[in-house]
Amino acid sequence: MVDNAQDERAGIVAEGGVRLDRALVALFPDLSRARLQDLIRTGQVQRDGLPALDPSGKVAAGAHIVLRVPPAAPAEPVAEALDLPIVYEDDDLIVIDKPAGLVVHPAPGHESGTLVNALIAHCGASLSGIGGVRRPGIVHRLDKDTSGLIVVAKNDTAHQGLTAQFADHGRSGPLERAYAAVVWGLPQPRAGTIQANLARSRFHREKIAVVSDASGRHAVTHYAVAEAYGEAALVRCRLETGRTHQIRVHLAHRGHPLLGDTVYGGAFRTKAARLSSEARAALTALGRQALHAELLGFSHPRTGTTLRFESPLPSDMTALVQALRAEENGAPRL
Repeated sequence: MVDNAQDERAGIVAEGGVRLDRALVALFPDLSRARLQDLIRTGQVQRDGLPALDPSGKVAAGAHIVLRVPPAAPAEPVAEALDLPIVYEDDDLIVIDKPAGLVVHPAPGHESGTLVNALIAHCGASLSGIGGVRRPGIVHRLDKDTSGLIVVAKNDTAHQGLTAQFADHGRSGPLERAYAAVVWGLPQPRAGTIQANLARSRFHREKIAVVSDASGRHAVTHYAVAEAYGEAALVRCRLETGRTHQIRVHLAHRGHPLLGDTVYGGAFRTKAARLSSEARAALTALGRQALHAELLGFSHPRTGTTLRFESPLPSDMTALVQALRAEENGAPRL
């Protein structure tokens, strides 16, 4: 039990070659593994004096760990009757077409009004508890400002089955994830694969960075240009891995950040001046990164049936694409 004062602890890893979260369970058995994973991801763990932000990262024997445990979190999320765009639902799972702006699970600054709050109200006691009280049923995530398809488990059996498929990245099953993105410039070649390891930036905790092959997590994105507009392009991406911010970071690394991405495309803001007035207005109205999860396919965790769902571009991205298309087709610049 953690009291209202921050608790700082230290320990030495006895067994090397294990995951960081498992090493912490051995050092601090009064805290659950899920709680320790949250503490790792939120920057509360240091290993040998440096931030350790990856729960799955391996640690060596003798590593010096410092753990900070903030005051106890607020009560578990409450049910909120929010409008959910449900694409599919059965006794095991629910597929949501998440609108941009909806946070997936409660976090500091977003304690209510999240997808989890709405799911608790909609699903009640059937929602899977494997993700913990703060993330019940959550198998994978979309950024707050990314729209599109997300699947949630309604019971623990479904959660385990879906998690295994996402961990396998579709190597041995029908898992598919495809996204539509509008990027600055025209990627060359027009179709290809980006392989670049990713890790949390040491300089900006909210950012993910491309790192050397010797560190970080393996990440692979396949892309193809669907339409070119001169200053921008509509690109379709298929994920072979599913790392945090993967598409945004990979495309920015290639010099083609997403339109509206203030985190990874801030240096490209001035390029908006080259767009037509209609395209500039559409980009301003978008107010987010131009990224949409348009396809999601997987094997039903109980029946084995392959399920495949598609979501059309939302209205804000459609307006941007139409304005860029009109500009490329010769509409006068104003």
